[in-house]
Amino acid sequence: MGGTSIRNAIRRLRFERGEMTQQALADACGVTRQTVIALEAGRYAPSLELAFRLAHALGVRVEDVFQWNAGE
Repeated sequence: MGGTSIRNAIRRLRFERGEMTQQALADACGVTRQTVIALEAGRYAPSLELAFRLAHALGVRVEDVFQWNAGE
């Protein structure tokens, strides 16, 4: 994974929701598709606001999208 100890389930959650595209998720959250790509790849951790926007767009809790690995 990239440079953060925060892991996410964005890709899995997108596919569980009828194969939502990265662009559709980006549009729902007010970010670019490149941002969604970087998040899915674990290249950076989102702001708290974006984390909530992603969870809302995916219809789940923030904890269902992101997990923090304190030991890393």
